[in-house]
Amino acid sequence: MNKNIFLVGTHWGDEGKGKIVDVLTENASGCIRFQGGHNAGHTLLINGKQVILHLIPSGIMRDHVKSIIGNGVVVSLEALQNELNDLESNNITIENKLFISEFCHVILPSHQSIDLAREEFLGKKSIGTTGRGIGPTYEDKIARRGIRLIDFFNEKTLLTKIKSSMDYHNFLLSEYYKSSIVPIDETVNKLIPIFEKIKKYVSDVTPIILELTKKSNIIFEGAQGTMLDIDHGTYPYVTSSNTTYPGLTTGTGVGSNKINYSLGITKSYTTRVGNGPFPTELKDDIGKKIAEWGGEVGATTGRARRCGWLDLKILNKAIQLNNLNGIALTKLDVLDNLEKIKIAKSYESENESSNIEYFEVDGWKTSTQGISKLQDLPKNARNYIETIENFSNISIDLISTGAAREDIIFVNDIFEG
Repeated sequence: MNKNIFLVGTHWGDEGKGKIVDVLTENASGCIRFQGGHNAGHTLLINGKQVILHLIPSGIMRDHVKSIIGNGVVVSLEALQNELNDLESNNITIENKLFISEFCHVILPSHQSIDLAREEFLGKKSIGTTGRGIGPTYEDKIARRGIRLIDFFNEKTLLTKIKSSMDYHNFLLSEYYKSSIVPIDETVNKLIPIFEKIKKYVSDVTPIILELTKKSNIIFEGAQGTMLDIDHGTYPYVTSSNTTYPGLTTGTGVGSNKINYSLGITKSYTTRVGNGPFPTELKDDIGKKIAEWGGEVGATTGRARRCGWLDLKILNKAIQLNNLNGIALTKLDVLDNLEKIKIAKSYESENESSNIEYFEVDGWKTSTQGISKLQDLPKNARNYIETIENFSNISIDLISTGAAREDIIFVNDIFEG
């Protein structure tokens, strides 16, 4: 029986989703992105070489996998072209592997200008977005003035639609944000040649997706974490799309009854980029050490990630929201040098860092990097894992013990059963 697997981060993103997708696609035929844009940053280490993907599904690293960008994704043509160029320079084949929904909305340069102008305008009250135009593009989608990839196939009507949208954008920029406008002709002259290069990948992908779900193992790749969901996250410090389970159905056209297994990706500690509440945040030397050991710098923005103890209250919320069947625990090796490790289990408010109730467990003070069998982990590391499983009543099915593809422990085979 084929397995259609939904994969999502359980906290605020940067949980290591890209690596887990790459590992799982060895046994899959399709990998589908369903929301977000190039505000995602999935870092892979393949044969000692680092590859960072922002828009293209992580399954692109496998020759036998069809990588599909679903209709729920917003696409920057410039970013897409740059990413394709990077992959080709690394001798990664794209032909007959990449498929992009013609119904994806397009990020215009004026969307990015609005994003940046708004953040500057808000000052200390800013959201801390990536500044890549994701939010304003989704705003236009909902307001029914967006530009879709399918519009680029008719250049005559495209020009009218772009002018209509950008007239509004430029009015907003000049009159409200007192910022520079974005030239319309310059935008058109930039985007049309890029589309001509990538249009061979653009089509109605629905038949491809539905065919794959009937007979193959498929990975549905979430781009951001659960707590960045526009409806269920730490609003307003969230992204502009549904990162959780419901986003899969609207972002691909696949019904929820087609999903056999939901996998949450959980980092062994918690991180967050940008502003917003973070109850277990560590502002001391331990937090700095975790950030250093974990290389906690955003793959998309280059901003330092805030670090804190693992938050099981949020994990349990993610389990409920996404109907999770199991967990992939990542970056266990980052905690190797700690004497004591805390795990948050309860608190009154996500906006406060006081009155948090923690488990405290002994560290293992020995390297776990590269370990590939559960029984080879130190006893205290296994105790840490069991503490999470017992409190959250969920199995940890995979454990990542390093950045490389092969640094993985398969506790349970999620493609079976």
